[in-house]
Amino acid sequence: MPSVSNFPTELDAESVTASTHSGTVSAGREPEASPLVRIRSLLPGLARAEQRVAKVVLEDPSAVARRSITEVALAANTSETTVTRFCKAVGVGGYPQLRIALAADTARSEARSTRNIGGEISADDDLAAVVGKVSFADARAVEETADQIDIAELERVIGLLAEAPRVDVYGVGASAFVAADLQQKLHRIGRVCFAWSDTHIMLTSAAVLSPGDVAIGVSHTGATADTVEALRVAREHGATTVALTNFPRSPITEVADHLLTTAARETTFRSGATASRIAQLTVIDCLFIGVAQRHMEAASQALDATREAVGGHRLGVRPDGRRRPRETGK
Repeated sequence: MPSVSNFPTELDAESVTASTHSGTVSAGREPEASPLVRIRSLLPGLARAEQRVAKVVLEDPSAVARRSITEVALAANTSETTVTRFCKAVGVGGYPQLRIALAADTARSEARSTRNIGGEISADDDLAAVVGKVSFADARAVEETADQIDIAELERVIGLLAEAPRVDVYGVGASAFVAADLQQKLHRIGRVCFAWSDTHIMLTSAAVLSPGDVAIGVSHTGATADTVEALRVAREHGATTVALTNFPRSPITEVADHLLTTAARETTFRSGATASRIAQLTVIDCLFIGVAQRHMEAASQALDATREAVGGHRLGVRPDGRRRPRETGK
């Protein structure tokens, strides 16, 4: 009987259990998305039998679109009632609606690309195939993240960041690089922002935040204990909290006032871990540009000043920013 783990791991040592969303996130609705994106994001919170149905759907959605409910139930080693319950859990109403949604999504995917590149990387794949599969996974992560992101919620978070006297960003492992990227971007346009990845420093920084400040927790799984705890402490001290995760019903959402989601999938050799970072950076770029737009004049001046400050440290560039004349060899 196939099984699906409760949460995909962001760090290999991380082990967590499923958690039901508490409803604390302020977003009034979950954003529109591909049915497959939605199924992957809700997978950790499904019952075991429903997870088996999800696995059948995710493995070959176009085939499920042609199958009867009885055939899908047999493939998942479960009952037709469980398949119906799964459909309701992922928000499509019933099995006929699921088939229609999968058929439409398959048609859209085929229209986007004629390439048939699977996400699973095998030991027999040559380097060209690996490059194709990784790049395809990255591109799909960006596309699907953009398709499902809640624009209204993104706008609210941008407004908070634009007015916050201080922004602290928490992330460990691969998410630490994403946190550092947001810190560097906001710092370049004169916003006070700090990125932390050490647990003790994350907690001490969270403890000195105040109302008006913003704390952002970055976690692909939404189940990284260090990040969840730091966000909880920040919230207890009055800061507004934001979660950036791939799973809208994961534990981090219980301590978040606002939720931003990505849409990346895990694959063999964890190329999905790379895709998750690309998806997170897509959201980070949107946040940065949105904040810069709110302070356009000041941001432009800050970017010019920082560009000039480091100009002399680039090869082929004079300290005054002008290009050096090309050597003629004479």
